[in-house]
Amino acid sequence: MQDMQNGQTDNELIRVVLSGDHQAYKTLVERYQHYIFTLAMRLTGSREDSEEIAQDVFVKAFRSLADFKFTAKFSTWLYTIAHNTGITHLRKKKLSIQSLDQEGTFIQVENQESDFKANQIEEKHRRQMVNKAIELLSPEDAQIITLFYKGEQTLEEIARILAVEPNTVKVRLFRARQRLKEKMERYFAEEVKSLTSM
Repeated sequence: MQDMQNGQTDNELIRVVLSGDHQAYKTLVERYQHYIFTLAMRLTGSREDSEEIAQDVFVKAFRSLADFKFTAKFSTWLYTIAHNTGITHLRKKKLSIQSLDQEGTFIQVENQESDFKANQIEEKHRRQMVNKAIELLSPEDAQIITLFYKGEQTLEEIARILAVEPNTVKVRLFRARQRLKEKMERYFAEEVKSLTSM
């Protein structure tokens, strides 16, 4: 991701920070704070907890920046820290986390396309409705949808973040998209219909 204001890539900024200019880290924080907060919200559903997690993530990332290998995208590395921090936070709060693997054997998903076509819905209303629908999903589904669509992470990158196989991510994403589609059809059927017929 590149910041249009200063034109520096993430990797360039990281090198500047590592060379001693800690002010440059502020740009990285500004670049990713919304995504990290959104991810935390999807996981916890609490603004207060999410703010705490986001702050924690950027502190941890800053302390570990020297360990960043430049082999993956900075966003993938950062989202991995965010995921782990969020899970740890939830465990500390003793909230029950449903195991993502409780669904049993994963079905084989050949390149099936969800018939939910986002581009059929007018952009300004679509974003609003999709966000509302995502809020109705489980934290696990909401997180994977957010990483893929908002964080623009590939299946391989999400696999790294969640510490699972890419094929597992593919199946989870497929199922999350199906559940998102169901929520859209159940709660926003009339809005979707009116917008797609425009």
